[in-house]
Amino acid sequence: MAQELVHIGQVEEIESARGDRILRYSVEIFHKGLHEHKIISAPEEDILENKVKIQLKKWDDKWNAARQKAIQKGKMQANQAEAASRTKEAEAAFKQLENILHDTLKVNDAIDWNAIKRIDKFPDLPPQKPVKAPSKEPPPRPDESSPAFTPTFNFWDKVFKSKMQQKLEESTRKYRAAIAEWEKEKAVIENYNRHAEDEFKLATVNWERELKAWGIKRERFVKKQERFNQKIEALKAAYIKNDERAIIEYCEMVLNNSKYPESFPQSFELEYNPENKMLIIEYELPNLNKIPRVKEVKFFSSKNELKEIEISESQAAKIYDDVIYKITLRTLHEIFEADKINAIDVISFNGWVVAVNPATGKKETNCILSIQANREEFMQINLSKVDPKVCFKNLKGIASSRLSTLTPIPPILRISKEDRRFVEAYAVVGGIDQETNLAAMNWEDFEHLIRELFEKEFSANGGEVKVTRASRDGGVDAIAFDPDPLRGGKIVIQAKRYTNTVGVSAVRDLYGTVVNEGATKGILVTTADYGPDAYEFARGKPLTLLTGSNLLSLLMKHGHHAKIDLKEAKRLLAEQEIN
Repeated sequence: MAQELVHIGQVEEIESARGDRILRYSVEIFHKGLHEHKIISAPEEDILENKVKIQLKKWDDKWNAARQKAIQKGKMQANQAEAASRTKEAEAAFKQLENILHDTLKVNDAIDWNAIKRIDKFPDLPPQKPVKAPSKEPPPRPDESSPAFTPTFNFWDKVFKSKMQQKLEESTRKYRAAIAEWEKEKAVIENYNRHAEDEFKLATVNWERELKAWGIKRERFVKKQERFNQKIEALKAAYIKNDERAIIEYCEMVLNNSKYPESFPQSFELEYNPENKMLIIEYELPNLNKIPRVKEVKFFSSKNELKEIEISESQAAKIYDDVIYKITLRTLHEIFEADKINAIDVISFNGWVVAVNPATGKKETNCILSIQANREEFMQINLSKVDPKVCFKNLKGIASSRLSTLTPIPPILRISKEDRRFVEAYAVVGGIDQETNLAAMNWEDFEHLIRELFEKEFSANGGEVKVTRASRDGGVDAIAFDPDPLRGGKIVIQAKRYTNTVGVSAVRDLYGTVVNEGATKGILVTTADYGPDAYEFARGKPLTLLTGSNLLSLLMKHGHHAKIDLKEAKRLLAEQEIN
């Protein structure tokens, strides 16, 4: 995939409300060419990385297909092939919808624990060990006694001594020239051997360094794989022991394995009650716009154009109703079949649809069907031969006569949205005066004071502020519900009765809580101040940092006075600890 077409954002950590663990990891990815983006989340970084790779591969295939079609466009032969191909795609899309229920009956929906473990080998090959180049041997030293350097004398050489002397001197000259050439060649070879030796030593050092780095990388890969597999084993053990959280996570895995058209939302929320062994599923169903309309693509050579032949609205509505009933039955089947420890006796399924109301033009979320199915009764049904709608009605499911109208119905049973963390509030602000040192207050009283102040702040717009159960864990201290259509929503408030500068970790915790709670904003209130790294982290995020001075100003705004003396507070708190 061309890197310039893909943008991967920063991975966000979504922490628990208590701030003691990371619940999920989330990242937003974009494809500029396809004008598509997606937010992907997963409980583990490993799983998130794998899901991102799968999505990028899908986009890569889609982008390549789009480019290929663009190349073929305008050519008659290519257009004919494209018409046939798109018709085949359209037929396949309708076939997929038709087989939504039957496809799941062909597979075992139970999680294969070994299959989801990571057993792939480390992909990188070790660096290749350098091979020393063979040394070159210098030529043998010229032998002065060899015939090449030994003159032969004839009769006249012996008679004329000068001629003999000339031959002797010539032989000596040749020998000395041969020695000089030999020494020169020997020096070249020795220099080559020294250079080859130095290169081999350097290559060996680099190889040893690369081998060490490769070993570290391989060890990290293996340990990461082992940690992942250990988590799978831990989840399996917890599931077998009927751990409530593990059962929910197991069911999430089952439903995530279900293959649907990519345009379908496939988003859901689960709640499990171990006492009555009931699983509640709040499932987001596709709206009518997700049903394909094109049934055939024809190429008209006379106009050199492709024309899409669509199904009628009544046909689309009929297909939509059929698909929704099939998804409902399929979901029930997958959970019951996958439940190998008999943890679930009853499933309560609510199907929700997000769509624009044509009467108001506003987006609405409505429950369009609801059903409660008993395992024993449901598993007796032969889903391969049923009429989905008739089967749904026979199971006492509730829905309008035509699901495509998106007529809302009351769910049989819903996941409880009541936040059990909320506790009864009590008044504090009336008991403070100018001598009250906020930095030395009882920490629980301080949280209720903050609740009172923000209740006064939001009450003008009909807002409400609730205090959460005391935990002293740095989690949510209060939650405000502001009905203002522009600035309102759910606001997380944390109170820090500190005598020292608040560090960036507290601000990070607040941001993680805002994301985890699905809040629109987070407010951190302290009796002290914040470090520069805290302000830097909060920049550009939906966070407000209120210092001790801001807190005193807010009190004065609502007619109350107090003081913040950090030195006095440190002394008083130290004395309390001693006593």
